[in-house]
Amino acid sequence: MKLRNFFIITASALALSACSDFLEPDSISTFDTNYVFSNVDDARRGVNAIYVGFDVDGFRSRLSNNMTGNTDIERQSGWTSSGDRYQIWDLNALASNGDLRQFWNAAYQAIRDANIAIEGLEASDALNSSDIRASKLMYNMLGEAYTLRAYWYSMLVYYFGDVPNVREAPKAGNDFYLPKEDRNVILSQVIDDMMKIEEKMLWADELPYGIEQVNREYTLGMIARIALQRGGYFLKPDLNMDRMGDYRDYYQIAKTYTQKLMTLKDRELPTDFRQVFLNECKFISPVNDDILFEVPFAIGNGDVGWNIGITVRGGATANHDYGSGNNYMSMPVTYFYSFDTADIRRAVTCGLYEVNTDFVETFVSGGVSNISQGKWSRYFLDKGPGASSAKGTGINWPMLRYSDVLLMFAEAENELNGPTAAAQEAFKRVRRRAFDAKYWDTKVDAYTASVAGSQQDFFKAIVNERAWEFGGEMIRKYELIRWGIYSEKMAETVENLKKMADAAFTGTGEYADLPDYIYWKLDESGHFTVLNPNHKIAAAPDETWKRESWLLSLHNDATTYQQWITMDWRNYISDGPKPGVVRYIFPIPQEAITNSQGTLANDGYSF
Repeated sequence: MKLRNFFIITASALALSACSDFLEPDSISTFDTNYVFSNVDDARRGVNAIYVGFDVDGFRSRLSNNMTGNTDIERQSGWTSSGDRYQIWDLNALASNGDLRQFWNAAYQAIRDANIAIEGLEASDALNSSDIRASKLMYNMLGEAYTLRAYWYSMLVYYFGDVPNVREAPKAGNDFYLPKEDRNVILSQVIDDMMKIEEKMLWADELPYGIEQVNREYTLGMIARIALQRGGYFLKPDLNMDRMGDYRDYYQIAKTYTQKLMTLKDRELPTDFRQVFLNECKFISPVNDDILFEVPFAIGNGDVGWNIGITVRGGATANHDYGSGNNYMSMPVTYFYSFDTADIRRAVTCGLYEVNTDFVETFVSGGVSNISQGKWSRYFLDKGPGASSAKGTGINWPMLRYSDVLLMFAEAENELNGPTAAAQEAFKRVRRRAFDAKYWDTKVDAYTASVAGSQQDFFKAIVNERAWEFGGEMIRKYELIRWGIYSEKMAETVENLKKMADAAFTGTGEYADLPDYIYWKLDESGHFTVLNPNHKIAAAPDETWKRESWLLSLHNDATTYQQWITMDWRNYISDGPKPGVVRYIFPIPQEAITNSQGTLANDGYSF
């Protein structure tokens, strides 16, 4: 049985029920805990309770993808509504925001269940059983609990800054009204937790659920990812960005643990970039591949292909059985044109088409303002889930890929020692997959040499490479934060959008050769194809091609530029509480403030 089905079924049978507020968790008796973690099968059910946090709206349609705009590669217009998700996109969320409340509760429920599992497993005789296989599985479950707890704390401090640091299972006599803990203390602790357990964990190919279960590869990668977060920049309550004086120590940890994974469990990146994500839409989860861990959504659960991915127009009157799916986030056209035209990742990442009710590919509604995340879609499912279906596609969500490990190593090595041969080779490994082998001399080797002249140039190249590699995977926000360049990149995006609009309207300027209109049709196999994605042409060669406004639609006769260009990022650049600084921290939910009995407050950050 896939873990995607197993954890949902079994977790609900435990006494580890969910609660509405982490400060007043449901109690669990010592007898229950001892029983649950006394053997592998029951302990598996206990640890599965932690995974349930991924299957609530606070994660699957919010934290995983919907709350991570706006960046230079993913965007949405938060200023058009006062709804919860719009408040988040516009950086003006209230303490009453329901999406933040759901995320907060999901995080602390998962942390609570991780604490229960950690205490239960560490006290269990089965952890050091004479049955070697049983002992290994128990230790891996302990590693799962530590790693999942680390993930949720990593996200909490990105969104709320200093937060309560709950590290004990709930029991009588505990203090349930904890104050905020320094974010750096929390991150240091969870990194240390994972460093102590990872050597006792199992590789994905040794586990019954492979990459649908937290494994040693993922834990090694998460040590590096959170170490870079700990070593990176963060927003202080006075609205200044800062980093700790020991940041190089954490870059060293990131280097050490990425290098450890690359040494102990290296793998070639699969050559077909599209297939990495198509596998998720086909319910295929290969081990020793690119994806190290993916959230295992059961059929009927998960929102990939509903609020993210290539749009499918469905419903009861549609002439297909695939239901409806949309993309809440779109890709700025500046991102589309940042790619090298020979880079195969662009066509995979950026969707210029949608699927209509007749199940025919057609030009995307909204055109240039609605380029979608092309890596996933319910359209790619082998079988339609039903004409009226929408949520619950069962498509898994990638949490960490091996290409990320390679680029984290390159980044950490560059920070510590400059663009060494080792850093360049890790960087090249990612680029080789992005181009046909005939381009490797120029697009990989020569390009890498051209950006490796200095530490700063190589860092900028890594910033770009991560954009091209991970577009639509919704991790860019966290990178821009830890690099301390969030506002800078937003200003750059707006400036380039304006230049593209001007060039399309006047026919002059830096981007004058880019298409003002694009021409498209369905090829012989019935798939959407564009005649001129990269260059302006006067006309199509024949009438089989349909013309659509492209960069010209960025211009507005009344306002010069379409409003979303000037409004989507304004609070990220000049109109926030402190111009040039992104206030990415949000207020702690009012429910948690109220239930804390005066321990917590929303102070600082100009709240």
